[in-house]
Amino acid sequence: MNLPDPLRALFVPATVMALALAACSSPSDNDASTKASDASADAVVEAGPPAIKPTDEPTRGGDGTPIELAPVGESDLAGARLTGELGCSFAVDAATPPILVAKGNVASQDPARGIVKIGDTIATIAATGGYDGMADGTNFFSEGLQLRVALTGAAQGGGESPPRPATLTLNRADGARRVIAGLWQCGP
Repeated sequence: MNLPDPLRALFVPATVMALALAACSSPSDNDASTKASDASADAVVEAGPPAIKPTDEPTRGGDGTPIELAPVGESDLAGARLTGELGCSFAVDAATPPILVAKGNVASQDPARGIVKIGDTIATIAATGGYDGMADGTNFFSEGLQLRVALTGAAQGGGESPPRPATLTLNRADGARRVIAGLWQCGP
């Protein structure tokens, strides 16, 4: 390589310095830094993108009155007499009681039936397809109200029936709409 004298004067010392620095570092230092960077790269790959947490939306539209669901209690369930082999429930989080509970039979075209509590009033709801039709989210219908459960993420935890992040969208006959973020859990 034929370089002009001024460039050769810069190139030769820069090359010598680079080789000297490379010779000064020990192979174990290079291996450790390589392993550390590989481990952090693997952690990023395994973790993947963070899950998008849906947010609650207040009631919009309609006559202006909010759509408020109250927790469904044991006495509410006893009075509803829901039947079915398996059930699903929607709760705002794992520490709170459900605001929607439904049951249905596996491999059945009979509707799954459930309840929600609007204020102090228990409203019965139904979805087509039995348990199988509601396990991965569904549309429930009641008089003057449609409730749509949509899954928003993978199951959280293990076991037979881990909860999955979901939204519950409530559409009232007068045009009011509300979205609630929470957990959808189905199983025995």
